[in-house]
Amino acid sequence: MDITFTNVDHAHHATQLARFGERAFEENGPAQLAYHTFPSPIGALLAAVTRQGLVRICFESEDPEDVLSHLSARVSPAIIELPSALVGVRRQLDAYFAGSLRCFDLPLDRRLFSPFQTKVLAATSAIPPGEVKSYGQIAALAGRPGGAQATGQALGANPIPVVVPCHRVVAADGSLRGYGGGLERKQFLLDLERGEQSLF
Repeated sequence: MDITFTNVDHAHHATQLARFGERAFEENGPAQLAYHTFPSPIGALLAAVTRQGLVRICFESEDPEDVLSHLSARVSPAIIELPSALVGVRRQLDAYFAGSLRCFDLPLDRRLFSPFQTKVLAATSAIPPGEVKSYGQIAALAGRPGGAQATGQALGANPIPVVVPCHRVVAADGSLRGYGGGLERKQFLLDLERGEQSLF
């Protein structure tokens, strides 16, 4: 006897899976991490959240398997792909890229930040959109004057780029220097915040 599945069956199955995933990520559920990948003007972004907040964003130049493996080791192996858990993150990122949101208002899970990185990224988050500071200025604000190189390393390992705006830090001479997502993305983000046209 042949069994065929209709579109209604598939839709019902997808709904059931979604509900299962949502229950798994609820307060007492077994899942500790949820992730989803979605498009953006700078390429696909993989975002991951815990119940505390956004813990990771990665660019498409990073290997998703490596990212999820790292999250499994550092945060929890109980990971589930659950688009509904990332709705708020995606909504704000979409608004940011559309130019209608300048400052993110998302809960963050900073457990992947080192103590020095926490200070560096806090100083970086205080830079207004469209403006920049130098690595040396951020180093001083983070309590390590003369620590521009260490500051650059801390920024390069930022686990939540775009939302935590490490792209707003440049060299003392104004050149872009480095960026984990590549200099084209850094330039695009700065141009976006300044209201300038930029192609990626």
